[in-house]
Amino acid sequence: MKFLPTCIPGLVVIEPTVFGDERGFFMETYHAAKFKDAGITANFVQDNHSKSGRGILRGLHYQIQQTQGKLVRVVAGEVFDVAVDLRHDSPTCGQWVGEMLSAENKRMLWVPPGFAHGFLVTSESAEFVYKCTDFYAPQHERSVRWDDPDLNIAWPLPNGLPPLVSAKDAAGVLFKDAELF
Repeated sequence: MKFLPTCIPGLVVIEPTVFGDERGFFMETYHAAKFKDAGITANFVQDNHSKSGRGILRGLHYQIQQTQGKLVRVVAGEVFDVAVDLRHDSPTCGQWVGEMLSAENKRMLWVPPGFAHGFLVTSESAEFVYKCTDFYAPQHERSVRWDDPDLNIAWPLPNGLPPLVSAKDAAGVLFKDAELF
């Protein structure tokens, strides 16, 4: 496995070693000792799996209490995955990183606690799986608007059309009004 730091400390792209032949492939998607050696000491307690169609955007979500670190990957299709630093004492607070994650490239992203997270489906459909370091707590969930002008996220919108978002995500707050960590 390769652990590739991003421009935001703590946010890491992970490239698994893939062994493939005419039968298919094999790869480790998590190995506690290797993650620990890379400085990621997460204890995962919940796994989630979603399926979405092209142009659907989920996020930008976070939990202000019972904060969640997430190890995210795509098992079918492709998404543009985004993490936004919400740690008020961080020099990168308000900055974001976006990565194309796909079943083909098999890349993963470690999103530590203190970040808002979201993704846009860029393929016909995508299946997105992730491990969480704490349980889902809807009473602590928050959402920052995907189109926040201060964040200015460069979403690769198909044909420039707005994405399909849930009512909850459409009602998200602007970054300037968000509860920070």
